[in-house]
Amino acid sequence: MLKNGTILGVFALCCTGLVAVVNGLTKDTILQQQLAQLSQTLIQVVLAQYYDNELVSQCIWVNSADLLGTSADLPAYIAMKQQQPTAIAIEAIAPDGYNGAIKLIIGIDNDNRVLGVRTLTHQETPGLGDKIELRKSNWVTEFTGKVWTPEDKSWSVKKDGGQFDQFTGATITPRAYVKAIRNAVMFVEANRKELYQGGRRCGDTHE
Repeated sequence: MLKNGTILGVFALCCTGLVAVVNGLTKDTILQQQLAQLSQTLIQVVLAQYYDNELVSQCIWVNSADLLGTSADLPAYIAMKQQQPTAIAIEAIAPDGYNGAIKLIIGIDNDNRVLGVRTLTHQETPGLGDKIELRKSNWVTEFTGKVWTPEDKSWSVKKDGGQFDQFTGATITPRAYVKAIRNAVMFVEANRKELYQGGRRCGDTHE
């Protein structure tokens, strides 16, 4: 019995060591792939004409439970052209999706114009709410070019008197999505100067 236990212990130790070695060897590759994927997403929500800096490296933390849908820090990326801020790509959460939180990223220029929107993660119902994915539907492109102003009350789905289409048989998901975009633009409008002055760099922690 003791011999078997020793063998199992040695085997478990070897497996743990092997996993640690594999993780160490693949860590840099995984990080590079994540950065490449992030860059591809950023290009889709902020057109290249808006910046000449490296968006991925211009990351700051933002935080607003009321307007960004979570009390957790979220990343935002400052687009710069000739050293002047021209736009921001900001992540936000729609906490009231049909099946839970939806994470999205929105590109916004200095006139509160939406440059692009992409869904990052969600658990919405396949065939209904998942039309928030570009590969399932072009619905998210409805927001491109739309400008938010405080006086504009049309930032809701058509069922609620707004300008944006809802999905057939699924209103909760687009309603939550539109609200999240509107709130994110409101957040940027209220905090643009502070955000452009640098904010808290990604990787920094609260003091």
